[in-house]
Amino acid sequence: MKNLVPFAAVLALGGTALAISPVPRKSPEFTITEPSGKQTLLSSFKGKVVMIEFLWTNCPHCQRASLTIAKLHRELGPRGFYPIGIAIDAGVTERKVADFVKQYGVSYPVGYSSSEAVDRYLGRAMMERLMLPQIVVIDREGVIRAQSGNNGDPLLENENYLRNLIGSLLQ
Repeated sequence: MKNLVPFAAVLALGGTALAISPVPRKSPEFTITEPSGKQTLLSSFKGKVVMIEFLWTNCPHCQRASLTIAKLHRELGPRGFYPIGIAIDAGVTERKVADFVKQYGVSYPVGYSSSEAVDRYLGRAMMERLMLPQIVVIDREGVIRAQSGNNGDPLLENENYLRNLIGSLLQ
């Protein structure tokens, strides 16, 4: 039994090392593919407070989060808030993204990417389970200030919490 304790500690630390990267940290570069096919670098939004929602277009949680983000965009967009949706459905197409935007009245850009590119961006190991939506909030200097954990983060889907967080970053 004594030999199992150090082994369990090593496993626990190893599991922590594989977890999503800590915040705050500099946002890695990320390429967003728009439904038109145009590719945009995340770094091109430096100077704005950016929120990325990584989502599946058919996920009810993601759809609700998109509605909340759209509301905050209408309210805080004029002050420099810039949300971006990134669909990561398997086999996602331009049409699927366009249908999602139309159906949910999303007022901000929604593009798409591969789940592998998202894993690299989030600092997530392939074998880790990931709940969607995944929300990332980046300040005007390009530093990630908030990021969902593997199992999501109810606070980052809460309208009042997000309004306060984004508002503080916009000041």
